[in-house]
Amino acid sequence: MPQENTTPLLYRDRSGVAGWLLLCALLVVMMVLVGGYTRLSGSGLSITTWKPIHGTLPPLGDAEWQEEFDAYRASPQYQKVNQGMDMEEFCAIFWPEYFHRLLGRMVGLVFFVPFLFFLVRKSFSARFAWRLAGIFALGGLQGLMGWLMVRSGLVDMPRVSHIRLALHLGLALLILSFILWAWLDVIQPKRAANSNHTAARWYKIWFFFMCLQLILGAFMAGLHAGLIYNTYPTMNGQWIPDGLFSMSPIYMNFIENIAMVQFMHRKLALVVAFGFLFWWYCHRAYVRNSRLGRACAGVAFIIAVQFTLGVLTLLHQSPLALALTHQMVAVALLMLAVVLLHGLTGKNKALDV
Repeated sequence: MPQENTTPLLYRDRSGVAGWLLLCALLVVMMVLVGGYTRLSGSGLSITTWKPIHGTLPPLGDAEWQEEFDAYRASPQYQKVNQGMDMEEFCAIFWPEYFHRLLGRMVGLVFFVPFLFFLVRKSFSARFAWRLAGIFALGGLQGLMGWLMVRSGLVDMPRVSHIRLALHLGLALLILSFILWAWLDVIQPKRAANSNHTAARWYKIWFFFMCLQLILGAFMAGLHAGLIYNTYPTMNGQWIPDGLFSMSPIYMNFIENIAMVQFMHRKLALVVAFGFLFWWYCHRAYVRNSRLGRACAGVAFIIAVQFTLGVLTLLHQSPLALALTHQMVAVALLMLAVVLLHGLTGKNKALDV
């Protein structure tokens, strides 16, 4: 039997590290929500260049504003959607995208500077430091993917690639999950070693389908799939709509076909909702004894709210307020699901993992 690694996760500054990680997690949540607003409000293509350093400052004078506006007027979105837009209308879509990019820089700064401070102080173990460095590297990749996503809407059609949008969102949610997991490791250094491997294994399967549902939500947004089939539970009167396999090769239907994407999103929502309730029922005794009942109740409640919001968003053809709320609750569901996963798979000591 291999010798257990008992190197402590943290050496000092536990409360400081926990507060810093929680702040980073909240900033990432804000970043996701602001990104959702820019996407749904049509602001995401208002800035047509990527200037990681110079772009920190907004246009400071009339000449710079005119230069920014001229660049936008050369874009497909202006020429095909917003033809005739004046400077005031341009500013209305510029500021949300600018704030989104500025917030991304702020998240990187808030993460990196304290990381160096705690690293110098030897506040955490080497392996934990490498985990945090990996999260920071993912943040850089996230910024690059964001620009590649925007760039896809600046070529011919004023619409970003839904695949790049899903990758962009998926990276953000992955970063959020990793930060949240690290925070949980810090604030819960000792947990009971009473893990139920069967419960944890089936929960991981459910967790995978829940994450897949989030990605399908990004596909829905990128394809504007919520603007058609606006009835429920049928899709315009059909339980199985025509045209699910209208594309060739067949696999393209699962990526590009709006009917298929919405059909999968609807059905997977049922799998996620009833799958979790069934898992909870099957493992109710273990959940109750391991004090995870509140987390399970929270997940079930958020699933119910999210399901209801999804149906309402669909029935009303994706109005901005409902769509943003639907996205916000999806992020809350992911966070609480991660908390429950951490509790189900936790170890009995604060090991250097």
